[in-house]
Amino acid sequence: MIVKLIAWCVDNRFLVMILTTITIVIGIWSTYTIPVDAIPDLSDVQVIIYTPWQGRDPQTLEDQVTYPLARKMLSVPGVSDVRGYSFFGFSFVYVIFEDGTDMYWARSRVLEYMNEAQGELPPGATPRLGPDATGLGWVYIYTLEDTENKHDLGELRAIQDWFVRYQLASVPGVSEVATVGGAVRQYQVEVDPRKLLFYQIPLQNVIATIKDSNNDVGGRVIEMAETEHMIRGRGYIRGKEDLEKIVLSATQDGTPVLVSNVAQVQIGPDMKRGVAEKNGQGEVVAGIVVMRFGENALRVIEDVKAKIEEIEPGLPEGVRIRSAYDRSGLIERSIDTLKETLVEELAITAFICLIFLLHIRSGLVAAAVLPLGILLAFIVMKLCGINANIMSISGIAVAIGTMVDSSIVMVENLHKHKERRAESGESRAREDSSPSIHSGSPPSALCSSTTGKQSSWPHKRSVPVCSLLCSWLLFRFCPCSRLKVRQDACSNRWPLPRRSRWLPER
Repeated sequence: MIVKLIAWCVDNRFLVMILTTITIVIGIWSTYTIPVDAIPDLSDVQVIIYTPWQGRDPQTLEDQVTYPLARKMLSVPGVSDVRGYSFFGFSFVYVIFEDGTDMYWARSRVLEYMNEAQGELPPGATPRLGPDATGLGWVYIYTLEDTENKHDLGELRAIQDWFVRYQLASVPGVSEVATVGGAVRQYQVEVDPRKLLFYQIPLQNVIATIKDSNNDVGGRVIEMAETEHMIRGRGYIRGKEDLEKIVLSATQDGTPVLVSNVAQVQIGPDMKRGVAEKNGQGEVVAGIVVMRFGENALRVIEDVKAKIEEIEPGLPEGVRIRSAYDRSGLIERSIDTLKETLVEELAITAFICLIFLLHIRSGLVAAAVLPLGILLAFIVMKLCGINANIMSISGIAVAIGTMVDSSIVMVENLHKHKERRAESGESRAREDSSPSIHSGSPPSALCSSTTGKQSSWPHKRSVPVCSLLCSWLLFRFCPCSRLKVRQDACSNRWPLPRRSRWLPER
C-alpha cells in the first residue's frame, strides 16, 4: 500500500502540491483559531451540587442533605467517585465521572437523579448545580473601586450584583460571575421585646406580617364604559418608610400598631464571614469571571475586557473597574516563549540539514517537512479539542528531532543511489519507506502512562501525532519533490535533461 501511495504521489505531482497547499492553509487557520491557555486542563469531569440551608450546623446538613444526595449520586452511570462536604449553612457534593465523559451529558444525568432525591430532603433545602466549569476556569478577577469616595461598600456591592455581574455574564464563554467582598445591604428590623409584651404581639406575628406585606396581588377586572380595568394591589416594599408603616395589630380603641411602634427599622450590612482586600489598602468589592468548560481562555478574557470598557461609562460617577488578576498575560508570555523555541529549533535543524547533506535544495526539502508536520499536528489538535498550551506545544518541540530523521534518511539514501545509478526512483522510495516508518513512530511516545491522567497527557499525545503525521507526509510530499526521475526502460541513462533533475550528478 505504501509503494502504491508513493507511486501515485510521483505520478500526480501537481495534485499533491495542491493538496499540500490546502493543508498549509488549513493548518495556518487552525493555529489562529485553536483554544489557547497557559497550562493544560487536567481536572476530572465533575459536577458540583450546592445546597444552601441557612442556620443549620454541619452535622445536621451531613445527615439530612449531604448523605441522601451522595447516596443517590452513586447510582449515576459513569460515576467514578462521589465526595460530600458539609459546612455551616450549606453543603457540597462532588460527582466525579470517568475520563472521556461528556460534560453536559454528565450534568443532565446528575440533574435527573437530583430531582429524584429532592423528595428526601427537608423543606427549605433546595439543591442546585454548580457552574459548567473546571478548576482552571478562574481566568479573570476585577475590583470595583470608588476613586472619589462617594460610595460605600454596600453601594458598590449593589452595583456589582445588579448591573456589572449580569453584563459580564452575557459574554460568550463565561459560565459564572461570582461576587466577593463588600457589604450586602438589607432591611434590619430591631424589635424591642418590652414593646411586644406591652402590645401583646408575638414575634412570629411580626415576621409573618412583614413577609405578607412585601407582595403584589392581582384581582379581576372591572368593566367601565365598555373598557376593562385591571385590579392590582401594589405591596412591594420600596424603602424603610414602607416597613415602618406596616400594621401589626390594633388596640382596643382601634388605634393601629405599626412596626415603627415596636421596632427600629434601618438599612445595614449583612453579617460577614469573609472579606476581600486589595494590596493592603482596605476592603474592596471584587468579581470572579469563571470560564465555561472547553472554551478559549484567551478569547474569553479579551471579550470580558471589551465588555468592561463598554459598560464602564454607564457606572456612577467615580466608580471604576480595575483588573486584579488577568491570566492573558501568562498565556501570551508562555505561548510566545514556546513560539520562539520552535522557530529556533526549526532554524537550527534546517541549518544542520544543509551542512549534513551539503546540498541546498535537498536540505530545504528535508527541512520543509518540519513546518508542514507542525501544521498537520495543529489540525489534529483542533479536531480533537486539544488546546495549545505549554505541554502540547513542548511535545511538538520535542518531536522535531524525531520528525526530521525520516526525511534526512530518504534524502541521503537518494543521494547514495543516484551515485550508484543502480535502481529507479520507485525502487529507492520503496527501500526508504521502512526506515521512515521506524523513525517516525517512536514506541516510547505511544506507551500509556501508568499514573492515570497526569501532566504528561498533552505532551504524550503531541509527540506521536507529529511523528506519525510526518511519516505520512514523507510518502505524500517528499516523493513528488524528489522522485520525479525515472529510469529509461531500455538503458540505465536518465531520460530527463540535467537541468530538470532535482538532485544533480556528482
